[in-house]
Amino acid sequence: MNLFELNDIYRQLSQRDDLDPTTLIDSLKAIKDDREVKLENLATWADQLKSEIGFLEEKQKLFRGELTYRRNKLRWIKQYITDVMDDAGIKKIQTDNHLLSTRNFKASTVVDDVDKLPSELVTEEVTIKPDKKGIYDRLKEGDEVPGAHLEPNRNVVIK
Repeated sequence: MNLFELNDIYRQLSQRDDLDPTTLIDSLKAIKDDREVKLENLATWADQLKSEIGFLEEKQKLFRGELTYRRNKLRWIKQYITDVMDDAGIKKIQTDNHLLSTRNFKASTVVDDVDKLPSELVTEEVTIKPDKKGIYDRLKEGDEVPGAHLEPNRNVVIK
C-alpha cells in the first residue's frame, strides 16, 4: 500500500463519527503501516480534533451569549407591549396577525436581603467537597487515605 492510499485511509477514519472506541482501535491496528508514519498521521488527526474542539467551544460560547441576548430581548419586548396595553387600559387587541391580551401570572418572589428573612423561611445547604490537593499531597507522601487513591495519568504530548 502506498503513502497516498494510507493517508486516504486515515482521512476516511477521521471523517467517521459512527465508530466506537473499540472499533476505531481495531481499525487502526488493522492498518499495516510503519509505526512512525502511523503515529504522524494520528498526531495530525489529534491536532485537527483539538482545533475542531476549540472552534466548537468558541461557537458554543457565542451561541450561549446570543441565546441570552434574544431571551432578554423577548422579555423586554413583551414587557413593553404589556406596559403600552396597560397604559391604554386595553385588555385585549386583535391585529392583522396576532391576538394580544394581558393577564396576571403567579407573582415572582424577590428576596432583597436573606439575612432579614425569618429562620423558618431559610434553608441552609451544606456542600461536602473533598480537598483533592490535600488528599494528593498525603497520598504522594505515602500516607494511606481511606476512600481515595492515586491513579496513573499517562498521556502523549503532541507539539
